[in-house]
Amino acid sequence: MNIQHRIDLLLRLREYILSDTTEWQEAREKAGYENGWFTPEFVTLALQNITDSFLQKDLLQEWMAPYSKKILTASPKKIGVTMAGNIPLVGFHDFLSVFITGHRAVLKPSSKDSVLIKHFVEKLIGWEPALGQSIIITDQLKGCDAYIATGSNNSSRYFEYYFAKYPHIIRKNRTSVALLTGNETTEELEKLGDDVYTFFGLGCRNVSKIFVPERYDFKKLLYVFNKYAHLAEHHKYKNNYDYNLALHILNKKYYMTNGSILLIEDAQLFSPISQLNYSFYTSKDDVMASLAKNADLQCIVGGGFIPFGLAQNPSLTDYADGVDTVSFLTSL
Repeated sequence: MNIQHRIDLLLRLREYILSDTTEWQEAREKAGYENGWFTPEFVTLALQNITDSFLQKDLLQEWMAPYSKKILTASPKKIGVTMAGNIPLVGFHDFLSVFITGHRAVLKPSSKDSVLIKHFVEKLIGWEPALGQSIIITDQLKGCDAYIATGSNNSSRYFEYYFAKYPHIIRKNRTSVALLTGNETTEELEKLGDDVYTFFGLGCRNVSKIFVPERYDFKKLLYVFNKYAHLAEHHKYKNNYDYNLALHILNKKYYMTNGSILLIEDAQLFSPISQLNYSFYTSKDDVMASLAKNADLQCIVGGGFIPFGLAQNPSLTDYADGVDTVSFLTSL
């Protein structure tokens, strides 16, 4: 199967995602039943990102152009892929990378996010039965030639141990931050709200901390963030909000809130669900110097960096952890 055939199948998958068949509606609803964090709003957003930023003919061709001489048509390797499950279809890019480079994908979806990826695999094999030998869903990865594994800092240690003898990419916990100047417009702050609240803040590209100038006025920020006030009605999110609020009250820690998020001054980049950490700065250069040394950082949002509102809309070449997955796969 040449690369054009694979691209044609991916474009067919795009058309299916954009369709409104009963079968597809049921699959999306099932994904929400099995993971309470996968609301229709956020499942739709994840799918829109895939159809708009990944599954476009010109984008796929441009993505593969530098590797055209390395794309396999024979003797593919078996690539084991352990997928995360924090946001809908978070492992799709890894599958896409393996599939389009001509390797055999041995997929181990997260139990929290298995419905949609399995459904896509079933559709692709239904359209092209030969793919039944090239895309395999499994509960246990073994006997592969190389591995791509995404998980927590704890699970990464197990991955390092089990896959040490094989070529591998192993990803750990990461998060993102925003650097504010205090001159942001209302529109920019609304888009920052997207970066903070989308997927309930569970993604590595979600902003979990902001850096603000001294004497920053948070009132406008909290007011604009009311765009996502409805998330406070989601029981899982509300439980986290109530729990973290209770901790801060008991510990007599200063906090600010609009009823859907807690603003806490904290040096940590990572923050719990429903909480956004902040730190004051006097020099942007000092902030950048400290961030440059931080291995936990996925991306930076703000003027001169990723534009507000686009943190959760990566392109095909915005690789997790900055590791070029396609270069890895085509070098095997």
